[in-house]
Amino acid sequence: MMQRSFAGLIVIASLISGLGASAIRSAPQNNDGTRSTQSSSTNAVATDPDYKIGPQDMLRVDVWKEPDISRVVPVRPDGKITLPLVNDVQAAGLTTTQLAAKIAEGLKKYITSPQVTVGVTEINSRRIFVSGEVARPGAFPLLPNMTVLQALSSAGGFTQFAREKKIYILRMEDGRQVKHAFNYKEAVSGKNIEQNIILEGGDVIVVP
Repeated sequence: MMQRSFAGLIVIASLISGLGASAIRSAPQNNDGTRSTQSSSTNAVATDPDYKIGPQDMLRVDVWKEPDISRVVPVRPDGKITLPLVNDVQAAGLTTTQLAAKIAEGLKKYITSPQVTVGVTEINSRRIFVSGEVARPGAFPLLPNMTVLQALSSAGGFTQFAREKKIYILRMEDGRQVKHAFNYKEAVSGKNIEQNIILEGGDVIVVP
């Protein structure tokens, strides 16, 4: 009886060990073989082809069949990134396609027909701000085509004191600050949807 119980414990332990190993194998890996600890919210940010890279953005550079060069790199305050072989490369002000072509050109001295792709994993250079009666006021990355409603959702919604019909957006236009009114009640009901404008870097949404 004791032998059967002992054998059963061995089987259970083996199953647990196998499941643990399977979970580790299935965990996403970084290019250097380490396990990724980023949550899904910090995975690659979908950007439009015309997005211009800015300082402090995080980029994923992949060079086909060259794992020692491929990596995630930050854009420094001076607008450059650093990669093996090509050293410093100007990234700010370029689209991902333009930067990929520039890196490939620099790698041609060392690699035959290098194939390079670049993606933006975090947009830190362009931010909008939400202040006032919201659950999480603060600065947020400006995603492509981000609207006022989307930004308010990122801020966690309103507090019980929010005046949802009196929201406004402050924006710098031609060197002066302009105020754009936003009525949340109307926007969510489909009225005056033109007020749900696409945000620009530096916009401040105020919820009184």
